[in-house]
Amino acid sequence: MSNKQTALLGLLEIPAMLIQNERVAYANPAALNLFGGHIVDQDVRLAIRIPKAVALLTSGEGGQATVKGLSVPGSVWSLNCNPLEGNSKLVTLLDISVQASVAKAHADFVANASHELRTPLAAIIGYVETLENPKAGEDAATRERFLSIIRKEALRMEALVEDLMSLSRIEANKHEAPNEPVELVALAGGAAGELRSKGDVNVNTNSSEINVTGDRSQIAQVLRNLIENGLKYGKPGGPVDVTIEAVQTGWVCVSVRDYGDGIPPEHLPRLTERFYRVDTSRSRQAGGTGLGLSIVKHIVERHRGRFDISSRPGEGTTATIMLPVDDPKSGR
Repeated sequence: MSNKQTALLGLLEIPAMLIQNERVAYANPAALNLFGGHIVDQDVRLAIRIPKAVALLTSGEGGQATVKGLSVPGSVWSLNCNPLEGNSKLVTLLDISVQASVAKAHADFVANASHELRTPLAAIIGYVETLENPKAGEDAATRERFLSIIRKEALRMEALVEDLMSLSRIEANKHEAPNEPVELVALAGGAAGELRSKGDVNVNTNSSEINVTGDRSQIAQVLRNLIENGLKYGKPGGPVDVTIEAVQTGWVCVSVRDYGDGIPPEHLPRLTERFYRVDTSRSRQAGGTGLGLSIVKHIVERHRGRFDISSRPGEGTTATIMLPVDDPKSGR
């Protein structure tokens, strides 16, 4: 390989290697960074110890293969092998971990959404078929019980569809910064008032008025979701404490705390994943769709804010969002 050719390979940002007689004759800086400097002049079977990759590189035919774990566990790479003259091969690698992760997340989302919709739908169909039996229809108590279950499952499907549509809308405009003036204290008071029929909700603040720039309906949705979660998974009837504080760093902190059983630490990192539930049976009994916290996360990210959940078993849970406060000097 000429000096000019190696110089060109050296400019590539992706790992590239020249294989001659099944040995690594040249590796560009990106490849050296990936595998280490020791691979030069090493047998390719030792340089890359992944059977699928070795099979391609020693086949003599070239082609493409997707290999996992080449750099770190869970990474996914596209390996391309192109035969050259003189029993040589040009090998390039492209990190497709992000694309693979997105594709898997999409597939998992579709599978989970289908499962979540099929479960109540199967119950509705089953009870309707039972009611079609003349004998079942003659028993008023049985009929009322079955109709009540059908209604409950239908409402569960409606809530899930609404959350799916809401998540879709949020993701569609996540790159558009919202620009509506929103007064948080009044908004939190309104959300708390809507939900006080379900339990004791208290709102505390260090200012009578705190303004942010955002999407009013989305921020209201965040507050309702967090308060509803506190009422569902906290102590029966509450209390749920909502605290709004403007801090000197230019942010406003909104925290929603319940006093329930709390959440084991191993679950905390996954709480904002779609359809993730700490306790599946309890969540479904409480009417949760498994999308509420994912919706909160996406809305807060669209507002260039931060979202965090802290909890200890037996001490309740606190969900906290941080949003940038309006700066009158900037015109926001």
